[in-house]
Formats: sequence, C-alpha cells, structure tokens
Amino acid sequence: MNPGKTTEAHVSDKKIKQVSELEGLIKEKNTILLVSIKGIPASQYQELVKRFRSKAVVKVPKKSIISRALDSSDKEGLKELREKVGDSTAILFSDDDAFDMSVELLEKKTSVRAKAGQIAPEDIVVDAGPTELMPGPAITELGALGIQIKIDKGKISIKESKTIVKKGEKISSAAADVMGKLDIKPFSIGFVPIAAFDSKENKVYFDISVDKESILSELKNFFRSALSFSVDMGYVCSDTIKFILGKAAVHGNALEKLAEQPKEEAPKVEEKKDEGSESEEKSEEVKEEPTESGDEKKEDIQIKSEEEK
Repeated sequence: MNPGKTTEAHVSDKKIKQVSELEGLIKEKNTILLVSIKGIPASQYQELVKRFRSKAVVKVPKKSIISRALDSSDKEGLKELREKVGDSTAILFSDDDAFDMSVELLEKKTSVRAKAGQIAPEDIVVDAGPTELMPGPAITELGALGIQIKIDKGKISIKESKTIVKKGEKISSAAADVMGKLDIKPFSIGFVPIAAFDSKENKVYFDISVDKESILSELKNFFRSALSFSVDMGYVCSDTIKFILGKAAVHGNALEKLAEQPKEEAPKVEEKKDEGSESEEKSEEVKEEPTESGDEKKEDIQIKSEEEK
C-alpha cells in the first residue's frame, strides 16, 4: 500500500440508489417529516405505513443515508434536521401541512398491552365493575395485587378501583398478566413526530407534537374571555351583536319595572301646638261668652228705679 496515496471509501450502488431516491422526494414534496419508530413491532409498523399510504411516502433508511440526502439538498434550512436523525427514525414525504400530519399521526396511534419490565407512563388502575373472568386461578392473581373481588352471576366482579402500578414504576410480570386478562392496554405505539421542514416557507419546525384536545380547550377559553370583554366594551360584530342586544333587553326590562313602581307618598307631619297658644285660644273663648250676671244686675236696677217712682 502506497502511504502517499489516499483511498476513497467505497459506496455501494444500493446506498447511492437510496440517496438518490430521497433526493428526488425532497425536491418533489412540500413537507419532510422526521418521526420516531422506536418500540414499534414490524407487523404494526407495516400497518401504520398502510394507513398513511395515501398521504405520505414513508422511508426508513439508515441514519447515514438520510444525512447524505439532506446534505446534498440546496435548501439550507433542511440541513438543520440532521441533528434530529436517530437510529430509530423514519422520514415521511408529503404535500400536506406538517402540523396537520403531526396531529393525524398522534391520533392514529395504537393501544397495546404492557410487558413485564416496562415503565408505566401513567398510574395504571383496575376499575371497579364486572369482568368476563371466570372464578379460578384469576381469583388468586387478582388477590395478590390487592384487588378486592366478588362473584356476580358466575363471573368475577371488582369491588372497588385499585391502582396496581404507579406512574414511573416498573411493571411486574404479575401486573402484566392481570392487565392482559382484563384487556388493559396502558401503552400506545405509532409514529411520533420529531421535526419537520416546510419547503414552501423554507422553515424547520421542532417539537411539533400537537395535543389537539388541549389546544382546542385553550382556544375555547381564549374565545370566551375575548367575547365577554368585547360585549362589555360594546364592540359590535357578528359574534357579539346577539349578546349586546340581549344585554340591552335585560336592562330595558329592568328600567320598565322600575318605572311601573308606585311613588311613595311623603308621610304627613302633624303640627304640634304650643301650650301657650292653647291657653290663649281658651282665654279668647271665655271672653266671647256673654256674662249673664251683668245683664241681670242692669235689669234689677231698672225695675227698682221704676218702683221708686
């Protein structure tokens, strides 16, 4: 071997073909989406590919093949995806919006049973109620996990709900067996979005896992707050007009009822007379009465004078 001569790494025709195929898809499609396929069994992987066949081309090349295809692109933003390419990474090519694809991927995840040794993603609870289990060995298995049971119509029924594995704990073989018999599937598998590139906008998006229910709930709360504020401010639009009119009607009814109420009469105030004035009135009444004694005296005097004559 000549030390002065450099050797070039041989690239197989198969790899060259794979890189070329990815380069063609990168040019053709609007969205390039990286997803994790870690922990997905081969049979379920094929099922997932079938589900998205009408919307996306799914490829699972080696990490080096993906990196070569990304590096050969003339779109600078696309090269940022390289850091997110892992060993269990698939690459999807689609004309649909990256976030719409992300939501659909998460919605089509499949629930699967637990295996011994796995870590519980959430508290795993056996709910109270009837089961399809017949009395027998299952009674002992359920009792070993602290699950209280009773026999109802020839089948096992759970008396009260019981948490058999807490979030973050390792699942035991006994717990896995009971979950299998009760058809409890605490895990879900599917394509997990990692990052995406939008060719039209020449933008890379990271952390694109979208919780649709949470976002919709948050948007509804924002809308209610904005609507209430707009009605209070009297801002008229198609969303607020019926509430503003309803509010005006309520106020109008309240004013009508207020106007119909009878006015309260002011209480009469009796004037109190002073004791001095009462005594004056009495004295005046006394003065006005004729004095009978005086008249009689005058008549007596006239009679006497006539007799003397």
